[in-house]
Amino acid sequence: MTTPLQLPRGPVMVDVAGFSLADEERARLSHPLVGGVILFRRNFHDVEQLKALTAEIRALRTPHLLIAADHEGGRVQRFIDGFTRLPPMQVLGEKRDADPAEAKRLAEVVGEVLAAELRACGVDLSFTPVLDLQWQRCAVIGNRSFHSDPEAVSELAAALIRGLDKGGMASCGKHFPGHGWVEGDSHHVIPVDDRSLAELRAADLVPFARLADAGLTSVMPAHVIYPAVDAQPAGFSKVWLEDILRGELNYDGVIFSDDLGMEGAAGVGGFVERGMAALDAGCDMVLVCNQPERADEVLAGLAPPVQPRLAERLGRMAGQGDVADWQARVASPEFAALQAEVAKLAMPPGALKGPAVGEAC
Repeated sequence: MTTPLQLPRGPVMVDVAGFSLADEERARLSHPLVGGVILFRRNFHDVEQLKALTAEIRALRTPHLLIAADHEGGRVQRFIDGFTRLPPMQVLGEKRDADPAEAKRLAEVVGEVLAAELRACGVDLSFTPVLDLQWQRCAVIGNRSFHSDPEAVSELAAALIRGLDKGGMASCGKHFPGHGWVEGDSHHVIPVDDRSLAELRAADLVPFARLADAGLTSVMPAHVIYPAVDAQPAGFSKVWLEDILRGELNYDGVIFSDDLGMEGAAGVGGFVERGMAALDAGCDMVLVCNQPERADEVLAGLAPPVQPRLAERLGRMAGQGDVADWQARVASPEFAALQAEVAKLAMPPGALKGPAVGEAC
C-alpha cells in the first residue's frame, strides 16, 4: 500500500470526473495547494462505489483531503439511490407555520439523517444549510430556502445544524449575506442587489448574525454585488468578509468561496485572479468546479497569502467519528426509525423542478 503524503490541507477545493480516480487526478489531488474535493452526481453510481471513491481520496494524504458535496435536499441532493430522499427545506418552513416545535424537531432529524448517511460513505461535509430568505424572486434559491421570515430561517437552520452535529458533520451557511432577493442566478449572470446595508441587516443578514456564534462551522458568500456596500461581489469583498462577517458578526469559522467558475465571479478576472481576490478578501478555501484545466491553472499560478490559521480552521470541517462506526449507526433499527420520519415528509408537487445547481452541463 502506498504511504499517504504528509501534507497540510491547502486552500483550494477541486473535483474529479467519474466513479474512481484517474492518474492525473491523483497527481492533482497531491498538489500542496489542494485541501479538498467536491463530489457531484456524476461521481455516484451506488453506495459501495461512493465508499470506495472516498476511501481512495482519503488514502492519498494525511490529514485526509476534505470531501464535500451539495446535499441539501429537494432538487439539490447529489446522491439518491441508497440514500433517504430529503425534502426541500421549504417543507420544514411550512411545518413551522403549523407547529413550530415539531418543525424544529423534524429539522434536527433531517440534519442527522443527512449527515450520518454521508459520513457512512466517507463524505465529510455537505454545503448546507441554505440561509437565504424566500422572497419569491430568485428561482435558483426557491424552495431550497426554509422561509421568508428571518427568525424562522434562523430557528430551523439552528435545529438542522444540531442534527448535522449529531450525525458527525460540520455545517456551511450560504449564501452570505443573502441571495434570495435577486432574480438572477449567479451561476449564469452577475446579480446585483441594490438594497441598503440597513435593509440587509434587518432581513437577510439576520440568520447569519444569529448563527455566527451558535454552531455555524463555515460560511459560503454569494457571487452577488451589493453596490450600496461594495462594488465587488460579496465573495471577493473585504468589506463583507473582513469588516462585516469577521468584524461585526465576530465570525471565526471557515469561509469557502462559491465556485470560481460561476458567471457571478467572471467580473473579477481570470481564474488565478479570482482565486487571489477571494483569498485576499478573506476566504479560507476557494472552489474550482467542473473545469479541471482551470483548476490546474489556479494550482500553477496561485500565490496564496499567509493563512496562519488555515490548518486549524479546516480541521474543524473534517467529519467526526470513524466511517465504520457511522456505517453501523446507519444500519441500526434506531436510525431506520429516523429515516422513516424523514421519508414521510411531504415532497410537494414541482419540488424537484427548477434551475440545476452546480452540476456540469
